[in-house]
Amino acid sequence: MTDSQHITVLLNEAVEALVTDTSGFYVDGTFGRGGHSSLILQTLATGGQLLGIDKDLAAIATANSRFGNDSRFAIAHGSFAELASLVAARGLMGKVTGVLLDLGVSSPQLDEAERGFSFMQDGPLDMRMDQTCGQSAADWVNTASEEDITWVLKEYGEERFAKRMARAIVTERQKKPFTRTKHLAEVIKEANPAWEKGKHPATRAFQAIRIQVNNELGDLDSVLEQALEVLAPGGRLVVISFHSLEDREVKRFIRRQEQGDPVPKGLPIRDDQLNKRMRSLGKAIKASDEEVSINVRSRSAVMRVAEKL
Repeated sequence: MTDSQHITVLLNEAVEALVTDTSGFYVDGTFGRGGHSSLILQTLATGGQLLGIDKDLAAIATANSRFGNDSRFAIAHGSFAELASLVAARGLMGKVTGVLLDLGVSSPQLDEAERGFSFMQDGPLDMRMDQTCGQSAADWVNTASEEDITWVLKEYGEERFAKRMARAIVTERQKKPFTRTKHLAEVIKEANPAWEKGKHPATRAFQAIRIQVNNELGDLDSVLEQALEVLAPGGRLVVISFHSLEDREVKRFIRRQEQGDPVPKGLPIRDDQLNKRMRSLGKAIKASDEEVSINVRSRSAVMRVAEKL
């Protein structure tokens, strides 16, 4: 699948919410295939700057070929959980105008069998966004305990039949270790007694394993705290989530910053003493019916915007 076939979700809405100063410094924490970055650069003046970050070497190659000649743009290979150190290295702590996080997996990653994310096509069971480090999905499913697999499928995949699936995985790997996506998908499919209409029976389990392998929720927790540190007052945080676990995390984080420091009940304290750090801007934004009709993957997207006080 070519890069051009990846359709960026909530493109105009995200960039409109993010860019408040065309000469500001922005971070696209999930460069992907450069959809958001491209529009940000079109919006920025000559004095504006954009830093892209991505774990995926294919994304880094795309960034260099598309924007390598634009002096306003730089790309860093790594996790957005390294946001603060990347910004600090540029001497811009507390001076960033906006941070964008699009938590979706790009279509090329999902659709290229070789990346090992797909349960529809056979490929090596990898699932790592950054294939230069960390434990692959095969390493994890072949060594994790039945209890750990159950917990991951239940917590990260919200999978009702997590225990049955985990038992099937552990039983099967004793006969033949998992190395291919199709082998794992078939075992999970057989262990799933209640298939949802229009959804592959391994969908939730594969999502859960991907989240585990890439430490997606741990990195999200980390980057939200760091975004608060790197942003300038009035700077924007824009986050697009694709499943309820991520969105819940983002929503809770923004609410905590809006409420400020916790205080004992009944303690008389003025509102300005609460150390409120952010304010939420508007309600959660979802893809329009028109966008969903063009790109079915946008149907689960939820965008939240907050501003640092």
